[in-house]
Amino acid sequence: MVEAIGELERGHEAYERRAWLDAYTALSKADRAAPLGAGDLELLATSASLVGRMDEYLALLERAHLAHIDAGDRLAAAQNAGWLGMTLAIRGEVGPAGGWFGRAQRLVEREGRDCVEQGWLLIPVAFQRQAARDYEAAYEAALAAADFADRFGDPDLAAIALHLQGIIRINQGSIDEGLGLLDEAMVGITADSVSPIVTGIVYCGVIAGCEEAFELRRAQEWTSALTRWCERQPQLVAFTGRCLAHRAGIMQLKGEWRDALEEARFARERCEEAMNRAATGQALYQQGELHRLQGDFDVAEAAYREASGFGREPQPGLALLRLAQGDREVAAAMTRRAVGEAVEPLERAVLLPAHAEIMLAVDDLGEARRAADELAETAGAAKRAMLEAIGARVLGSVELAEGNAQSALAALRHAARLWQELDAPYEVARVRVLVGLACRALGDDDVATMELGAARDVFEQLAAAPDLAHLDSLIGGALPEDEHGLSKRELEVLRLVAAGKTNREIASALVVSEHTVARHLQNIFTKLGVSSRTAAAAFAFEHQLV
Repeated sequence: MVEAIGELERGHEAYERRAWLDAYTALSKADRAAPLGAGDLELLATSASLVGRMDEYLALLERAHLAHIDAGDRLAAAQNAGWLGMTLAIRGEVGPAGGWFGRAQRLVEREGRDCVEQGWLLIPVAFQRQAARDYEAAYEAALAAADFADRFGDPDLAAIALHLQGIIRINQGSIDEGLGLLDEAMVGITADSVSPIVTGIVYCGVIAGCEEAFELRRAQEWTSALTRWCERQPQLVAFTGRCLAHRAGIMQLKGEWRDALEEARFARERCEEAMNRAATGQALYQQGELHRLQGDFDVAEAAYREASGFGREPQPGLALLRLAQGDREVAAAMTRRAVGEAVEPLERAVLLPAHAEIMLAVDDLGEARRAADELAETAGAAKRAMLEAIGARVLGSVELAEGNAQSALAALRHAARLWQELDAPYEVARVRVLVGLACRALGDDDVATMELGAARDVFEQLAAAPDLAHLDSLIGGALPEDEHGLSKRELEVLRLVAAGKTNREIASALVVSEHTVARHLQNIFTKLGVSSRTAAAAFAFEHQLV
């Protein structure tokens, strides 16, 4: 008994400092020495969940539920039953989940009084209505849950209900209202007044909502905050996989593909460890995207197929892979099917850029134009820079295919500016290829060469092999290099360095990011065998490169 008390105290202390594995270990030892009471079983269950031992979490929560029943505390037992139901529903075990929700409902009804647990029972109702696309009914259920949270002072329920309201409004296309609700849900999270499991759920839900709304900056901010939250808990396993997957997506956009791939691989491992199938599928899909962009087609296909096995729709990535492999008709069939199934505007906006690209490849200009027009309409309603950039690029590509090079340039220049502001080098390079082709069509070969060369530099740095091959086919082979191994863009950067320009000034002059300038400089130093800007400038003067 003395040993059990000591382990129990150690477990409580570890729980307070969020050392989840230590808490799980100590509380497990205490439980083996003498069975824990309901409250301590809940602490042990939470610790098990946070270190990724979900089967144990469910078993321990069921024990806590039964202990509360034996003690006559029906409402606490109902809380346990509700969490059992939600966890099983997330795992796709719909029948057992429904059984636990039904038990929770009966326990609350037997209590026969107004209580916060009534609000908690509205959360699965809201999720079910959302899944059925009955958004207004889902919103009303979440709103009623938030009212219970306010009346009974439950910060966990408030955070869950508010973030769910925000996601539903985004589903409905009311993006500004939805984002405002997500921000409000995060108030309790950042104030550290919400329990750890709910904190993780809301973080991941808010970031996913921002991504669905194409709200890149908010997604980055909350991903950084989630990263800091995870780092403060070194023994945390749950939610770390989702965090890594979100970070991988941002790294990919920023052109940090190698690091993004490592994050996505680690994310897959962590998500599997935490038994989160949906997050595992997303991490695998992200791996597929990165492999496809770098030309590792066999590895990409394996990742897409594995993602599909975890329930993640492999489109539009798999269709774009088929296009890159030359199977245009197969790609077209895939994307037509996927777009045909999508209903909501933002859901369709994820698919339409690839759909337009593939339709252009199979010479279906009418369908490509319809995709471009729909994207423009969605972007106009959403008023999000990232979606506007996507829509402008697609519009420019369609205008160019229709022979309207001048009007294409206006859309493409706009897209390039937006992607530049979002610091997305690969997307900027893709737009610059189209700008180069438009300039060539208008007879401006000098600017066309500059635009295509700038795009090629980025593709080289990213090891974007398919884009490089496509670009070389457009310009008749690789651009010539200077006798010292410098590409045309690297030579431009070197000349500006020799003129005393800062990285910021160079970036402004060449219309690239400072991050891209830094990469060019590193390549220049390596090729010239120097280690500083001064030495590089001296080399340029000595070898008459300026």
